[in-house]
Amino acid sequence: MSAAAPSYRVALLPGDFIGPEVLDAAVEALAALAPRAGFTLEFERHPFGGNAYDTHAHPLPEATKEACAHSDAVLMGSAGGPVGDHPWNRLPRELRVESGILGLRKHLGVFANLRPVAVFPGLEHLSPLKPEVASRTDMLIVRELTGGIYFGKPSENTPQRGLSTDVYERFEVERIARVAFEAARLRRARVTSVDKANVLDVSQFWRDVVIGVHQSEFADVALDHLYVDNAAMQLVREPAGFDVIVTANLFGDILSDLAAVIPGSLGLLPSASLGGPVGLYEPVHGSAPDIAGQDLANPVGAMLSAAMMLRHGLGQEAAADALEAAVKLALADDPTRDLGGSRGTSAFTAAVIAALPSSVEAVPA
Repeated sequence: MSAAAPSYRVALLPGDFIGPEVLDAAVEALAALAPRAGFTLEFERHPFGGNAYDTHAHPLPEATKEACAHSDAVLMGSAGGPVGDHPWNRLPRELRVESGILGLRKHLGVFANLRPVAVFPGLEHLSPLKPEVASRTDMLIVRELTGGIYFGKPSENTPQRGLSTDVYERFEVERIARVAFEAARLRRARVTSVDKANVLDVSQFWRDVVIGVHQSEFADVALDHLYVDNAAMQLVREPAGFDVIVTANLFGDILSDLAAVIPGSLGLLPSASLGGPVGLYEPVHGSAPDIAGQDLANPVGAMLSAAMMLRHGLGQEAAADALEAAVKLALADDPTRDLGGSRGTSAFTAAVIAALPSSVEAVPA
């Protein structure tokens, strides 16, 4: 008697503006892929972001928090509004969309943000770097997500002084270092740890702990160190020279956004936030209010985030490979309009589904 097909519950957070559009595209691709790979997906939509504030007086309603925590994975579109004088940007800090995102990460216990950055063959011309510099870029940035200066206490903002505290506990550095070293073992076995140890005590502590984890557990992986200012320079000078980068919350926030422009479009890049029982998967781009509702949103980042969900959250490696391959085929054939192609959101989604294999070897639950 054959075993029942594995089934997974996925919490969907559409967010704002193009968020629902790219999420719908990813869900459409997942719905086509799942039966071919021998598993089922149960999708549940929940309010999150600026629209959630408008309807529930909070960007992260309590019911959304609980639904996410009781799912197998969380897949997000994008949240937030226009930069500038928008009502959501004038809310008290604790009610802003950014606080909702931080609150969700904390609630899920995710401490490691994985952001792959790769330049797709044939799209090198989109990079602001010279094609010969951008080509062969294939790195993974591992950012510590729940510690450091974003969460350190004391913190204050008064008319006379602003204060933020950058603090890391040993266990926080050890666990993010392990994530980076383990990822490197599956890639090219090289980790670059980025800090500011020449100036900051907290960075010297970071470096010492990373070295300790390397020597005791991962001697088979190469380790080097860069100060954050030099790392920023090397990212644009020779991005193909990086394999895995591991760094603190603030530095990771900045460097991952810097690296994100190398492929030429934020719409191409996925991310995964891991470490707790339930992972959070989302494209790195914003909500793009100016193109919402026009069939212009690029769903690649959302689709590749869905592939990361299949791989890291649901253990469906073969299905993840199949979705990534279909996205690459569709990009090579005719990319989205923002990349110089002719396809809108719906046409590109249809092309990805058409490029999926008729069957995928299932991975047991």
